[in-house]
Amino acid sequence: MKEANPTAVFVRPVDYRDARDAAALVTLLDMYASDPMGGGVPLPEDVKQRLPGDLAAQPGAVSFIAWTGTGPDQEGETAVGLANCFLGFSTFKSLPLLNIHDMAVHPAHRGRGVGQALLAAVEQHARQLGCCKLTLEVLSGNATAQASYQRFGFAQYQLDPAAGQALFMQKWLNP
Repeated sequence: MKEANPTAVFVRPVDYRDARDAAALVTLLDMYASDPMGGGVPLPEDVKQRLPGDLAAQPGAVSFIAWTGTGPDQEGETAVGLANCFLGFSTFKSLPLLNIHDMAVHPAHRGRGVGQALLAAVEQHARQLGCCKLTLEVLSGNATAQASYQRFGFAQYQLDPAAGQALFMQKWLNP
């Protein structure tokens, strides 16, 4: 009989209505928001309460959680990574795309393949939807995440090298 791998990583889509999945999603996203790379500010309590239901109501929202444990039976598993994604559309290709909006790995599990496993699950889902590409944004000072994304095949976006690389910008409408 083969012995179970105690450090195995299992990635599953989040069921926003499942209490266990919802709690893990909120815990991981709050960890990410509290990290300097996530802004350094914990999620407000009202956001923690609303988030799973609000995500469930968003057309095209999909999230994945990476769990570690002895097997995919959910016993003894620990949530160690999260990817929140939203379906978009490429007008240049007239095809859907999938944007990875949040990507977080628990600090104690970084460098162990959790991020790569999450990216693989996201890519598989995007291919099933017929997406033409995956997109994400990453802070210019987050070299570790950039290296992980590049290892997975991501590259900075540009249409014409002479025009430069795309920049991600924002304008808050509600404080």
